[in-house]
Amino acid sequence: MTDEGQRVTGPLVVLPTYNERDNLAPIVREILTELPQATLWIVDDNSPDGTGKLADELASEDERIHVEHRPGKMGLGTAYIHAFTLALAGDYDCVIEMDADFSHDPRYLPQLLAALEDADLVIGSRYVDGGGTQNWSAARQWISRVGNMVARIGLGVKTRDATGGYRAYRRTTLEQLHFEDLQLRGYGFQVEIVFQVERRGLRVKEIPIIFVERASGTSKMSKAIVLEAILHILRRRFDMLRGVPEPEPDAVHLASQHIR
Repeated sequence: MTDEGQRVTGPLVVLPTYNERDNLAPIVREILTELPQATLWIVDDNSPDGTGKLADELASEDERIHVEHRPGKMGLGTAYIHAFTLALAGDYDCVIEMDADFSHDPRYLPQLLAALEDADLVIGSRYVDGGGTQNWSAARQWISRVGNMVARIGLGVKTRDATGGYRAYRRTTLEQLHFEDLQLRGYGFQVEIVFQVERRGLRVKEIPIIFVERASGTSKMSKAIVLEAILHILRRRFDMLRGVPEPEPDAVHLASQHIR
């Protein structure tokens, strides 16, 4: 990233984990192979399978790896908020979010970074030409497509894969988010970010990826996560109809509160 005034440090990759012991070491190895200049933060929600302990072992062997331990299973969205606030307190010019179960293939990482040169948010998309899913059940495909349809109809977002969680952000993009509306556990968090980014007139670019259903471990998708996302979109839609103004970005303020 070479724009004037833009920080020129390496990218930060954020990897939330909960019971991902079998996947952790292989995906960490592949991430740092694809992006050797990156810093990797593992945010573990006190995994009972020992993922956090393994993360500490990996961090002790490689100075590029750092671990954030949280007291319990608090959800994907809150893990990213925690990481974003800490990242904004540092000197990272861009932040990448991805899953730890290999559904997000690390080979796409260089493409995400390259696309960020002329975008504010880059999404690894399943729903643009060249993108797709692999090993998904019909029910999972239906849930994903309906979620994106509800986001488009309810919130007017133009992004094809608003629920996708393989993303790269410019620092300046994170600084414009209103974090209070991002306190969501599941993929509603991803929709809300796209909504805020588009409403602020920032540039969203989608690059095609093949999303592969996890081979090891258990999916974190649940009925509660789906319901949370739908209710959030309905609330947002109601606020839009009432003409409720968008709140001011507060990421920088939150970052100063969370720095340790």
